[in-house]
Amino acid sequence: MPKKPTNLLLLFLGFAAILLSIHAPFLKLPFYWDELGQFVPAALDIYQHNQWIPQSTLPNIHPPGVMAYLALTWRIFGFSIPATKVAMLLMASAGVVFSFLLAIRLSRGTPGAPAFAAVAFLLATPMFYMQSMLAELDMPAMVFTALALLLFLENRIAACAIACTVLVLMKETAISTPFVFAMILMFRDKRIRESLYFLAPAAALGVWLVALHHATGSWAGNEAFAKYNVSDSLTLGHIWGTLWRRGYFLFFADGLWIGALVLFAGWRTLRSREWTVAFIVAGAQLLVVSILGGAALDRYTQPAYPVLYAAIAAAGSTFPMSWRWTTRVAMILALLTGLWWNPPYPFSFENNLAMVDFVELQRAAASYLDQHAGTARIASAWPFTDELHRPEFGYVHRPMSVRQIDDFKPESFESLQRSDVDVLVVYCRVWGIDTIPMQWPWLREYLDKNWGMNRQASREQIRSMLGFVPILRWDRRGQWIEIYVPETAVATMREAH
Repeated sequence: MPKKPTNLLLLFLGFAAILLSIHAPFLKLPFYWDELGQFVPAALDIYQHNQWIPQSTLPNIHPPGVMAYLALTWRIFGFSIPATKVAMLLMASAGVVFSFLLAIRLSRGTPGAPAFAAVAFLLATPMFYMQSMLAELDMPAMVFTALALLLFLENRIAACAIACTVLVLMKETAISTPFVFAMILMFRDKRIRESLYFLAPAAALGVWLVALHHATGSWAGNEAFAKYNVSDSLTLGHIWGTLWRRGYFLFFADGLWIGALVLFAGWRTLRSREWTVAFIVAGAQLLVVSILGGAALDRYTQPAYPVLYAAIAAAGSTFPMSWRWTTRVAMILALLTGLWWNPPYPFSFENNLAMVDFVELQRAAASYLDQHAGTARIASAWPFTDELHRPEFGYVHRPMSVRQIDDFKPESFESLQRSDVDVLVVYCRVWGIDTIPMQWPWLREYLDKNWGMNRQASREQIRSMLGFVPILRWDRRGQWIEIYVPETAVATMREAH
């Protein structure tokens, strides 16, 4: 790390300026999906009521580190969406600094300024761009994983143990990182006393779990969370599919196949103790989030980014200069393209700017209902129901009456009674569900069984089951949202006009 704190501060301010400027158009964008479903409500509970176990949302195993950071931000600057996004962007800026310093450390003696290329890869990555402004756990986990690894390689063991303690309070699955450090110190380096420093992260996480169990009666916070993320995910089909998905996302998607070829060609550059430690840390975290976690979201791979990009940059230094910069520029351009290009298969909207499209569509429909259907009884699936019910999420000005259904599969509408609903809102929840590969019966069966992906009800099915028909629709880059009303109400509206 830089010897002068001034140099470190200037580095941080430079990266912060870059991140804030490229995210400026989205600083007022309403909260999205898991932000409004878990992390922002949990942070508001700390901020407003000093409740460390969430009360306004379902508690789960996730430690309160990120939520406490947001609550502290709001105590200083007041609660607002821009304050939240700026706080996350500043944390991401620290992550870029640590990733840069880690790349310098790992690639010492390697020609071609690989650390600058590694940072360029990170900044161009669609997932990192999106997660930098979202109030979620995986970008902070990346930040403190990079810091802890850097401190370990610099033999600053006590400071590393402190960083690991913060890390596991950001995300519980990161406990693999202090475990790896402890095992290396104990069995490889025979530094048993220093290995015991890493009992601190385990103790901190243990205190949180005891408090959570005391408050909820469950070690995971609630039994549904434990079932979905542990017992249901521990199946061969789910684990195999998740591992395949991790490999695809890290070594092929968004132009990363270029990086994979570079790694294959230049792997001899990466043969040292420091690289081995880095790969074990990254691999351990990836393994944990591949075995556990029902959703298997691609954002879980973020803690591996600093090591992956440092390795690609260093491996590319074995090439002649012309090929070195050709592969780097090609990969950066491919990554940037992935920010706008949506693949022809299901993926999480938060992986790229499709998230912005999703939020803007939700905001458009919510704003219309806020203005024209303030007293209506509205049925939809989460997260739209929460967007209507809690104005602090940025979609409406007052709470609205909502009825939540699980999703938009035909069977999910069976719980609705026509007499209890005035308005139905249906929207695109899964991208690419109607593409050609998704028509293969074996693939649809596998995805539905292991990932819960199935076709949404059509307009005709909704009409036959409920007697509702669409009256308004918004479209944006392949996504859509529709407002339905009873067919009899449409006739009444036409007579009135």
